[in-house]
Amino acid sequence: MKLLTYQEVVDSLNKKKRTKHLLLGNGFSMSYDKKIFSYNALSDFVTKTKDELLHKLFSIIDTANFETVMRELDLFYKLASEFSEDKKLARKINKARDSLKKNMVDAITELHPEHVFKIPAKSSSKCAEFLKSYLDSNGHVFSTNYDLLLYWVLMRNQGQITNIVDGFGKEYISKDSDEYDPDYEPEFGDLEWGPNQADQHVHYVHGALHIFDEGVSIIKEIYDENCLLENIKKRINNKEYPVFVTAGDGKQKLAHILHNQYLEYCYKTLSGITGSLVVFGFGFGKYDEHIIDAINNAAKGKKVDKFDKLWSIYIGIYSKDDEKHVNSILGKFKCKKVHLFDSKTVNIW
Repeated sequence: MKLLTYQEVVDSLNKKKRTKHLLLGNGFSMSYDKKIFSYNALSDFVTKTKDELLHKLFSIIDTANFETVMRELDLFYKLASEFSEDKKLARKINKARDSLKKNMVDAITELHPEHVFKIPAKSSSKCAEFLKSYLDSNGHVFSTNYDLLLYWVLMRNQGQITNIVDGFGKEYISKDSDEYDPDYEPEFGDLEWGPNQADQHVHYVHGALHIFDEGVSIIKEIYDENCLLENIKKRINNKEYPVFVTAGDGKQKLAHILHNQYLEYCYKTLSGITGSLVVFGFGFGKYDEHIIDAINNAAKGKKVDKFDKLWSIYIGIYSKDDEKHVNSILGKFKCKKVHLFDSKTVNIW
C-alpha cells in the first residue's frame, strides 16, 4: 500500500469536506522529546524497582496498574491496622505504600519538563496549529497518553484554538443566605468533569496525570501558586491518585475504562465518531484490541445514513517495521477505507 504524505491526507479530507478526528499515541510525545517521553516510562518503574516487597505485591494483585495497586494497599493497611494483632504487618504494608508513592513521584519528576513554559513558545504554537485543524472543524482529539504534554499545549494556546473543551468546568457554590450582600464574591468548586461534557472535544482515553478520581467526582488539577507537577505530587501524597490506564491486555484495559465514568465517556465518544480518523504515533500493538474495537464500532455507524459512520482511517507509519505490522493487521479494521501515511512528514513541533 502506498504511503501518503500528511499533506496529501489533509488535502484529501479537506476536499471531501469530511469531519476529521485525531487519535494520538505515545509517538506524539516521543516526537517532542524521546528521552523524557519514552514508551511506558511511567509504568516501567514498577518492574525496574529493586523493592522485593513491591514485586511480591504486584504479583499477588496481578496488575501493574498504579491506581489499582495504591487503592488496594490503602485497603490492606486499614484492614491490617484494625484486625491484625501483628502490628508489623501494618507497618510492612505502609512501607510498601510509601515506597510505591515515592517511586511514582520520582517517575513523574524525571519524565516531565518542570512546567509548561519549559516547552519553547515556537514549538508549542506549532503544535497548536496541528491540533487546531481538527478541533476548529468540529473534530475530536483522542489521546492514549497519560503525560501532560497535550494538556500543556492546549492550555498555553487557548487563544489560538477555539474548541479545546475537555468536559471540565467549575460549578457555582451557592451561599448559605439569600440576603443581598454587596461584598459577596461568588465561589466556585474544583474543576470537575461534567459541566461542559456536552461540548467536550478533547478526550484522554487512558486518563492522564492531571485527572483524579475523588469517588463521586472526576477532578482536573490546575495551576495555582504552584506548578502543575507540584500539585499532582501533593495529591498523591494525600492519597489521591491519577486516573490512568497503564498496563494489562486489551480486555484488562477496557475493564478499567468501563469502571470509570470519565474514561467510559471518552471511549464511547471514540466508538461513535463519524467521518475520518487520523492516527499519529499509535502502534496498534497486541494490547490495543480495545481501541480497534472502538474504531470498528464507529465504522458500523448508526444505521441511519451510510455516511453517518466512521468512513475511513489514516494510520501514521514511522518505520518499516511499523509498516509491516500495520499491513499484517489491516483485516482487523472494518472501515470502508484504510490508508497509511508517513509520520515523518508531520512536522508537529
